[in-house]
Amino acid sequence: MAKTKPFDDHLEEYEEWFKENEGYYKSELEAVRIAMGDPYGFVEVGVGSGLFASPLGIRMGVEPSHRMAELAKRRGIEVTEGTGEDLPLEDESVNGILMVTTICFLDDPERALGECYRVLKKGGKVVIGFVDRESPIGREYLKLKEESAFYRDAIFYSSREVMGMLERTGFKDISAIQTLFTERGPRDIHPVREGFGEGSFVVITGIKK
Repeated sequence: MAKTKPFDDHLEEYEEWFKENEGYYKSELEAVRIAMGDPYGFVEVGVGSGLFASPLGIRMGVEPSHRMAELAKRRGIEVTEGTGEDLPLEDESVNGILMVTTICFLDDPERALGECYRVLKKGGKVVIGFVDRESPIGREYLKLKEESAFYRDAIFYSSREVMGMLERTGFKDISAIQTLFTERGPRDIHPVREGFGEGSFVVITGIKK
């Protein structure tokens, strides 16, 4: 069952976080933008309120939360109700799939990645942005997990775990970039670097060959 209740009940709090942590938000956006490249033909799975899709130039999204979807529509996104595990998209119909933090809320992430593989055209790209469980922010989230309306039901993964899921579902040319480093704060702009293991926000890509 899709974990929509926290986002339906706390939409305003969700939106406010991105305003209060503007540096984190802009840094994450830039990392995702670099990983995506051309946004043409991309769909964001778990589009939420459109805070990533809209500035990144993605015009289509899939979202199970009605309240979040309504706000995304007001931001210019064409939203279809659905979940990552059962994408309402045709086989080999899209150029790219973006998921930002969505993987933490999926009931079956490998099934969802299999769905991504199904709907991607050959040569298409999946882009997954998330907070690495083994990073400084990831460890902090784990400590506060039970106190958070959003992360109480989330499952955090390491970068190696996400890469393993991508490999098992058939993706190739898997790579990672990272941002959000300990030397800067939530209002600062952080650099984007290759790899993982230092930055708390990691973006992993895989290609359907």
